[in-house]
Amino acid sequence: LPLVLFPGATLPLQILEFRYRIMMHTLLQTDLRFGVVFTDSLSSDGAGAAVGCVGEVVKHERLSDDRFFLICKGQERFRITRIVRSKPYLVAAVDWLEDKPSGDDDIETLAKDVETHMRDVIRLSNRLNGKPEKEIGDLRGNFFPTPFSFFVGSTFEGAPREQQALLELEDTAARLRREKETLRNTLNYLSAASAVKDVFPSS
Repeated sequence: LPLVLFPGATLPLQILEFRYRIMMHTLLQTDLRFGVVFTDSLSSDGAGAAVGCVGEVVKHERLSDDRFFLICKGQERFRITRIVRSKPYLVAAVDWLEDKPSGDDDIETLAKDVETHMRDVIRLSNRLNGKPEKEIGDLRGNFFPTPFSFFVGSTFEGAPREQQALLELEDTAARLRREKETLRNTLNYLSAASAVKDVFPSS
């Protein structure tokens, strides 16, 4: 798929292709879990990524023409180790991935910094888009650093290759540092755009 699913994220899907309809009929008789793997449309060979995320179907609707509407939730990550078969849909052997224990003692501070950057990005983005100023709630909620890092990655819509790189990292602190840098760059861009808008309101 031309998208990246993170653990804990929600993904709506519409199943149109015949091969995926076959897959859905199989899933409905088993545990409603399947692998979501990013396929880069710009890649020369169109091969999928080696690391993906399990999507669990939490809601589905089957239409009269045999299409399906799904709501999926991201679960565990995996790394493909062997292709079992490729038709009618891809089946693979996988190893499960978990973040390794981080040696970064300041991981909580890092998570707070990322949340602050997110809040600033949202505030400036709203301002540039003419949305009314309003209090931005608690973005982190009760998330521990690892699930929070996945949540942040899921918000980077429109940058699937960056999302894939974040998904593949096996160190929470490294993921948060990369997200912090991305958010800082976004914030710098938005700050410059906001300054231009203040000087040239019609631009």
